[in-house]
Amino acid sequence: MEIQSAVRGRRTAVLMAFDALALVLAYVVSVLVRYDELGETVWRGAALALVAAIALQWSVGFVGRVYQGRVGVATNEETILLGASTAAAGFVVFVVNALIDPFWIARSVPVTGTFFGLFLMLTTRALWRQLTMPLTPLHSGEGQRALVVGAGASGARLVHSMRSHRESGLVPVGFLDDDPWKRQRRHFGVPVLGAIPDLERAVLSTGATTVVVAIPSAGKELIKSVVDRCTEIGITVKVLPPFAESFATRADVRDVRDVDMRDILGRAAVETDLAAIAGYVTGKRVLVTGAGGSIGSELCRQLHRYGPEELIMLDRDESALHAVQLSIHGRALLDSPDVVLNDIRDDVALRAIFEDRRPEVVFHAAALKHLPMLEQYPHEAMKTNVLGTANVLEASAAVGVETFVNISTDKAAEPTSVLGYSKRVAERLTADMARRAEGAYISVRFGNVLGSRGSVLHTFTAQIAAGGPVTVVHPEVTRFFMTVEEAVQLVIQAGALGEDGEVMILDMGEPVKIADVAQQLIELSGKSIEIVYTGLREGEKLHEQLFASAEDDERSKHPLVSHADVDPLAIDEVRALDPDVQHLGLLQAFEDWVRLPDGLLPVGAADERSGRIAG
Repeated sequence: MEIQSAVRGRRTAVLMAFDALALVLAYVVSVLVRYDELGETVWRGAALALVAAIALQWSVGFVGRVYQGRVGVATNEETILLGASTAAAGFVVFVVNALIDPFWIARSVPVTGTFFGLFLMLTTRALWRQLTMPLTPLHSGEGQRALVVGAGASGARLVHSMRSHRESGLVPVGFLDDDPWKRQRRHFGVPVLGAIPDLERAVLSTGATTVVVAIPSAGKELIKSVVDRCTEIGITVKVLPPFAESFATRADVRDVRDVDMRDILGRAAVETDLAAIAGYVTGKRVLVTGAGGSIGSELCRQLHRYGPEELIMLDRDESALHAVQLSIHGRALLDSPDVVLNDIRDDVALRAIFEDRRPEVVFHAAALKHLPMLEQYPHEAMKTNVLGTANVLEASAAVGVETFVNISTDKAAEPTSVLGYSKRVAERLTADMARRAEGAYISVRFGNVLGSRGSVLHTFTAQIAAGGPVTVVHPEVTRFFMTVEEAVQLVIQAGALGEDGEVMILDMGEPVKIADVAQQLIELSGKSIEIVYTGLREGEKLHEQLFASAEDDERSKHPLVSHADVDPLAIDEVRALDPDVQHLGLLQAFEDWVRLPDGLLPVGAADERSGRIAG
């Protein structure tokens, strides 16, 4: 280690001296091979050519910064740079030697000397790198013996990381990969033992106790099949998460985590039209309401990557704003203008913020979303999901917002709950503003988001940790699921695709049985826990739907995004409701607003209804 540190401290001198020595050896060997008789003239000419080759090697190397640490020793980048600089230097020596009369040395010597010298440079660098790597021995008794699924670039880097970080507790013993071209491959001494169907045999032959899926882009089908196989034979499964989740650019054992339901229920990577997104986000003032929530915070993180002129994060929860600012900037002093503390119910303050900041793009994610709670307190749904949305819409129109995206829910399709009614009304209010204001006003509708606050996954995980039981409302109940990252990617894409007044409906895949999700989580935990069925709650559906009966699944703009027209509902209509209306009166108003065909009442009808309901 001391020798290694000393060499690194004199990197430039050591590399230059080594390359010079490599060329000396190469030229000597080339001369010995080329000439049967060696005389003073031959050695003098060889010395002249060698001096020229070394001088040019150093000069070209300095220009390419090969010797100044531009790239790591024995990396692909250094191999390319070193090869180019050595070939260039050798070519010049060859040309000069060929043109002068008499020439220094036989024309073949600069050619063979150059390539043999390059061979020595690269081979010795590779040996140095191999000898100085602090890798844990493959037969170390410390840690869990691990099979790695995926022998590609990520798998190779993960194995190197495992062997470099003994504290990770994982010792790689083999790869599994379905690609037949990789069957004879070894990475850092670890062989490919077969394909994924050979998992059981590989576990028996290696004594592995853990399987790590090292394919960051792996789909749910692959992960689920590996999980099922490992569950049958009683070994642990871990995954290398997508780079977008870990914010990493290469595989690292410290990012490896246990499998969770996001991996099993998630979708394949979403293809987004970056040019279209950049066209309406990059360089714009973008405001996100509900920025501290599950959807809002992920929106902020992803929007930040597209380079808006200003990203304004608005929420009424100061702790949530602290968390999202920390996740984006790595600091959270809450003293910068990108965080705004405001409640969308406060119309006056909201308008003042919009007038001051003048956003050009608005993502409206602020909402109350817990169905049972809103069944008890429908007035809160009215204040936030309906009137709050109206406030944001009117503030946006007043400052000329170019693109407005309202975040909706699958419960807005044929609603049966207060949550569904309030979000359906919000979609119709957005459609109303679309016909009255400049700019594009659209809604985006999707189902359950995995990992969000209050998600069923958090509930089940907590119940399992407590020893159970796990509570499910009904054995046949199904829901649509999507990870928050996938949902937000499509929301941002939908903002570029949507036409004024439309509702964009995200493809959530096939609905999933909640009982199956609970059972899978229990199996992953390794515990024996009972599932208890509690019955459907007020307003809850057995099966959710993404489309209302009158809406078609049209996908002319993106394979994962449908679009449908929504009848507008005048904002004045909902504002006309008596704020002191009783519980049943409010529920009746919700039903009327959802079913009203064109969103417009005859003159004076709104006042008449308000008086009737209040009474």
